Amino acid sequence: MKPQQIRDALRQTLDDRRLSRTERTALDRILDHVEPTDQTLAHYRSIAFDLARDTLDGRDTIEVIGWLEDVVKLLAAQSASGPGSAVAESHFSPGESCPRRIAGFLGGAKKTLDICVFTITDDRISSAILESHRGGRRVRVITDDEKAADRGSDVDRLAKSGIPVRVDRSPAHMHHKFALADGSVLLTGSYNWTRSAASNNEENFVVTGDRRFVEAFARQFEKLWKSLAAG
Repeated sequence: MKPQQIRDALRQTLDDRRLSRTERTALDRILDHVEPTDQTLAHYRSIAFDLARDTLDGRDTIEVIGWLEDVVKLLAAQSASGPGSAVAESHFSPGESCPRRIAGFLGGAKKTLDICVFTITDDRISSAILESHRGGRRVRVITDDEKAADRGSDVDRLAKSGIPVRVDRSPAHMHHKFALADGSVLLTGSYNWTRSAASNNEENFVVTGDRRFVEAFARQFEKLWKSLAAG
């Protein structure tokens, strides 16, 4: 189910400032059918908070907060019973769904984000990285030295914000495109984190919680991170 459909469903339940038993049951059935990942549930919680914030006008604060608490509890129950490592998604460009999904992936991290990508020039993705950093997540970035210096690169902006950034120092390219959220979910594929990848290129990436892949990519990240340390 697309985020906009979830947004519409939640907005309907907010019309009377309460989440009725019937509405709760209907939403529960929708979520059971979708089998959302923890990353997706985090995005749904963000949608709920946005709706609540947009609705508050000082007159019905208690009712709106009560609705929000009910929705958060419902989503938390889904997280506790969800498929966890069974997450497996595929995404293809061109189209706007790819940068949106990457931003959602980054925003869904609870504690850590390890990013290893060839280049970052899409401001929407860079903003999501910065928001995670400002929200207290530990963010680390590995990228290509030549691409980091390109016009339009956001790497310097990330580094100046306090995010640790390391670049390769070889004549060859650091050509990976992957990220790890909380050391438990992996995003990887051909997709470059650029505007042209979203608007023009035929690209792809997958999101998976399969431990075999997550652990292999985590080891590779740590290996690169250590090898690129200054000294």
